[in-house]
Amino acid sequence: MLNNLRETLRPVLEQIGKGFAATGLSPNFWTFVGLGFALTAAVVYGMGIESGLIIGGVLLLVSGFFDMVDGQVARITGKTSKKGEYLDSMFDKISEVAIFLGILIGGYVEPYLVLLAITLSLLVSYARAKSDLINIKLQGIGIGERAERLLVIAVIGIIGFMDYAVLIVVIIAGVTLIQRMVFTTKNIKE
Repeated sequence: MLNNLRETLRPVLEQIGKGFAATGLSPNFWTFVGLGFALTAAVVYGMGIESGLIIGGVLLLVSGFFDMVDGQVARITGKTSKKGEYLDSMFDKISEVAIFLGILIGGYVEPYLVLLAITLSLLVSYARAKSDLINIKLQGIGIGERAERLLVIAVIGIIGFMDYAVLIVVIIAGVTLIQRMVFTTKNIKE
């Protein structure tokens, strides 16, 4: 869903990209920065401290910002690459797993819900990767892509309801998985 807003926000995103591109730092640098913030958020969640949901949520939002910055810098500078795309995708999955692991270790949510959330989240990503192999593009298909899932975790977690946040992720990831499977099977050319 949020991916569908990118076209509307394109002028703003391009200005942000130009600002970060002006530093001369590579898109991959910003990818690493985003991963660093995500891993730090995961550690904070895992500590289970009193203000952990607020600090972890803010760090997760900052990570999401840099996840957007790296792609914008790549487009602005003309430095898009297969390596950058690969690293971005892998770091996205690493950060998502780390976040859920932190939530699990921090004891904010029942373990079975965290396991279900991460399993469905990874299956959503797998569905996209598998569909890409047969030239069916799934970006924007589904109500719970990675950005939405992490936004739910960050924002609802910040206000103190991590258990509900993870439950919402389970629901939207499950729905998205079904949406992607249906879309792909309808578009497979035999």
